[in-house]
Amino acid sequence: MTELSRRKFIKNAGALAAGFTIVQSHVLGKALGHVAPSDKLNIAGVGVGGMGRRNLANMKTENIVALCDVDWRYANKTFQDYPKAERFRDWREMFDKFGPSIDAIMVATPDHSHAGVTAHAMTLGKHCYTQKPLTHSVYESRLLAKLAKKYKVATQMGNQGNSFDWCREIAEWIHAGAIGEVTEVHCWTDRPIWPQGLMKPSGDMAVPKDLDWNGFIGSAEMRPYNAVYTPWNWRGWWDFGTGALGDMACHIMDPVYWALDLKYPSKVIGSSTLSNLYSPPHAQIVEYTFPARKAVGNVKMPEVKVSWYDGGLLPPRPSELAAGEMMGDSNGGIIFIGTKGKIMTGCYGMNATLLPKSRMANFTKPKAKFARIPGGNGDIWNTNAHEQDWIRACKESAGNRKESSSHFGFSGPFNETVVMGVLAVRLQGLHRELLWDSEKMQFTNISANDKLNIVSVDDFKVIDGDPTFDRRFIEMNAQEAANEWVKHTYHNGFSLPPMPNS
Repeated sequence: MTELSRRKFIKNAGALAAGFTIVQSHVLGKALGHVAPSDKLNIAGVGVGGMGRRNLANMKTENIVALCDVDWRYANKTFQDYPKAERFRDWREMFDKFGPSIDAIMVATPDHSHAGVTAHAMTLGKHCYTQKPLTHSVYESRLLAKLAKKYKVATQMGNQGNSFDWCREIAEWIHAGAIGEVTEVHCWTDRPIWPQGLMKPSGDMAVPKDLDWNGFIGSAEMRPYNAVYTPWNWRGWWDFGTGALGDMACHIMDPVYWALDLKYPSKVIGSSTLSNLYSPPHAQIVEYTFPARKAVGNVKMPEVKVSWYDGGLLPPRPSELAAGEMMGDSNGGIIFIGTKGKIMTGCYGMNATLLPKSRMANFTKPKAKFARIPGGNGDIWNTNAHEQDWIRACKESAGNRKESSSHFGFSGPFNETVVMGVLAVRLQGLHRELLWDSEKMQFTNISANDKLNIVSVDDFKVIDGDPTFDRRFIEMNAQEAANEWVKHTYHNGFSLPPMPNS
């Protein structure tokens, strides 16, 4: 370099330095598609009065920057947890006014609002942790899985048992051939523990001053406020929740879905106590049939029937259990039936054992096949393993990311299966096993002429000592009803982003 060129270089470098702004490492990292583990995400919570509060507590390693809830009285404890967080009633306003400050969101609204919030957040490039059930409908589950893939965001469904060792151990036992080829599985729960089998309420009530009733209704059909709908009791109404099946199958069927490498069922049938137009029944049974899958190692994966029970109903009792011995645990359980034996677990797949239990004395557990999640071997109610696994994925670049355990590519198809069981119960009046075309997301054996009669009024009184029943039915076109329940009509100005092509 000549003296002239050296002086010119120094002069230009000095001018450049005079106008140079130091960029903080976390900003540079985000610009490059990666957040260093030492940096913190800016997380917003949508639906923070119930389970959302627990999820946020398990994310407090990060910055909780915004809180959104339609019921500020119910959410007040969470507001007090994070006094510096911005507060909103409407998630759309939150994104409009505060969106650039948000890296990721936690969604724990009623079921019918999950998809709308989550889908729009992903189109804005936000990472999403969404409570179970992932969505209210089959179509919404398919949409979220495709949007997550398109926008390359880190995702997680809030079925926290998925991050625990139990799921992995059960899969390892079955893949090692511990009970041969599994042909039948039974899953059950003690839920519901909220009112179900309810009729449409009557009478007017004043909307509480701290509740945004229009915000709660969201994309559902508008109706007058009634205290039977919220908080929490929304699970017992078809328009807002998915009953005991949606609440707990995402937990209890998870080890089944994982261990047997399931995707979409080919057939489904439901039965229940009295079903009506408005509210899930008190108790129900759903039987799914999954086609044969590719063998895992030396273990074949033949056609398998997976049965679900709730409301106090239980599967047939295994003869291998001693008299007086409980099936599963007080919250539910799973029984896998194979060609060479059985496995029984408690709720969430906890405390798996071969049946009869005496087989455990000589059973050598197979070598670990699936990576464990840090914190996944502890108390399910006192660990942040599931949330932290998602946070770890959020901080990794899309090209090098290890997906979180229940990312939407896994939990989307799984949730489709769960909410399809809701359809089977609602369509049980057709008196047939329903055949499912997973590619088209439709039942193939419901014709345009099929009718469905559903209870719309169910009243009972004793008049002058005599019982008086008033049970009425509404007739619906079964095909139109099924299509509506697969893909909901959105009301009140709410909408979903379009379905990606791939």
